[in-house]
Amino acid sequence: MHIYELSGRNVEVTDAMRDYVEEKLTRLDRFSDQITDARVVLTVRDVRDAGRRNRVEVQLNVPGGIVRAEEHHADMYAAIDRASDVLERQLRKFKTRYMKHRQDAAPLPEPGLAEADVDAGLDDVTEFRPEIVRTKRFDVRPMSPEDAITQMEALGHDFYVFRNMDSQGVGVVYRRRDGHYGLIEPS
Repeated sequence: MHIYELSGRNVEVTDAMRDYVEEKLTRLDRFSDQITDARVVLTVRDVRDAGRRNRVEVQLNVPGGIVRAEEHHADMYAAIDRASDVLERQLRKFKTRYMKHRQDAAPLPEPGLAEADVDAGLDDVTEFRPEIVRTKRFDVRPMSPEDAITQMEALGHDFYVFRNMDSQGVGVVYRRRDGHYGLIEPS
């Protein structure tokens, strides 16, 4: 596999690190020779009372979606190993579900709204001031709700934002507490 983008935050990416990352990610080719893009970010951060903390973020673009892993460890090479293992499991899972989905083409359960979570400890809203602490930007790809569920499961997320191929509107699929899935679409 060819890494198209490898960058470091608070760390200089050495040739040895680059070679190690490429070696670890090359073994993923046996699961998907259709990986179109790979982005790897190595980050070193000093954490109070914990010393140095290394983070490895890897995003693989595959046809119809992405597969992503983020791992932390005191040793950068161990973090790379962990991320590689996670990606291997996710690619195997993604490929299996993708193939099964294509064979079965089973319909989704009926969409429904999630039950509202009410926290009794937040009765006085003047004391709680929510703030946005992280912003993510990503491409919203056209796909069916079934494909969006496959992507959500492959990423290990509880929800997934996508552009519905049929309606061309933005939709969100999510995992319900009862084990089924929900679909939210604007009217």
